[in-house]
Amino acid sequence: MSLDLATTLTDLAADAAAGLKEQFGCDATVTAAAPGRVNLIGEHIDYCDGFVLPFAIDRYIVMAAALNGTNEARVATALGGEPAILPLNTKQEITAPKWANYLRGVFQGFQDRGHHLPGFDAYILSSVPGGAGLSSSAALECCVATLLEGLLDTVLDTKEKALLCQKAEHDFAGVPCGIMDQFASAFGKANRLILIDCQTGEPELVPFENPDLTVLIANTMVHHELSDGGYAARRKNTEDGLAVIGKKSWRDATLADVESNWDAMGDPVNRRARHVVGEIARTVAAAEALAKNDFEALGPLMAASHDSLRDDFEVSCKELDLMVDIARAIGRNGGIIGARMTGGGFGGSTVTLCESRKASEIAATLAAKYHEATGITAQIFASRPSQGAHVL
Repeated sequence: MSLDLATTLTDLAADAAAGLKEQFGCDATVTAAAPGRVNLIGEHIDYCDGFVLPFAIDRYIVMAAALNGTNEARVATALGGEPAILPLNTKQEITAPKWANYLRGVFQGFQDRGHHLPGFDAYILSSVPGGAGLSSSAALECCVATLLEGLLDTVLDTKEKALLCQKAEHDFAGVPCGIMDQFASAFGKANRLILIDCQTGEPELVPFENPDLTVLIANTMVHHELSDGGYAARRKNTEDGLAVIGKKSWRDATLADVESNWDAMGDPVNRRARHVVGEIARTVAAAEALAKNDFEALGPLMAASHDSLRDDFEVSCKELDLMVDIARAIGRNGGIIGARMTGGGFGGSTVTLCESRKASEIAATLAAKYHEATGITAQIFASRPSQGAHVL
């Protein structure tokens, strides 16, 4: 198989402008783009004051827009259906269509900051696979926020914009996410991973320039809604565990703290706690390995991360485990450095770090063996760290 190639941003922008023209009869005056993200390591610890190591992928949500002289935003998407009509001169309310609640949350964030939003028509196009654990929701939020910056001729501080988008997801989508997804989409840079200290909220760019290394993202094409309670339940488990340990932050907790309070926490809280302290340590170790160009050290860290997410945090599923197991079977001699599930879990994607010269062969093996076992055709693509949200 050939790797699934990304549509260029130039082509996406042209297609979005064409969609806007066809849907609303107007020419785009502002076009914004924001990427999805993949996380190399550091899962389910961004809401636990941990460290995470994502990067922005070269898959984008693009919005082309023009002012329409009304008090409404009329927004159509490439997925079809009637355009969403969103009033802009009133407080935003959660209502149908469901996907437009992400927009409403961002609109409210700007309104809360005293911005008067002008009416506009917009068309949304995406190359970020939905439901793949690649944060299409954060990409949409950051894209809308960046579009509003363009329409209002204003620029928010990047961190403020990311936090505005995170609040939109909390309040309007009902997902109590940490800061990773929106930070990755907002702060992304070409050839840079983003080490985010989720306690201080400060990102640090980590070089990832070695052409001999490739990141393969394998979308299992299986996904479950994060807002159905699985995510929120895990988050509450971590809060309950920290309360039993009696520390102010997970950054102050150790494995010894978890083990000495094991019975007091009870199952599954104790296993959730073990994942958190282990994953924070693994992410720090991974960042240190990258700084030293010691890529071989990443393999065991990625493996331990996946096993912990599968067994202790219980957010993997049989399809994710299968994809990781296929990569592990290919092994180091076959060009695999490391593989793990990525994202919130309950389906979605795996991330595989491999040798570039063997990437196509590895992708073909992953696809073939996964299809053989499940009957599902996976979507597999390579990505380099890419530019974050911006006006085109």
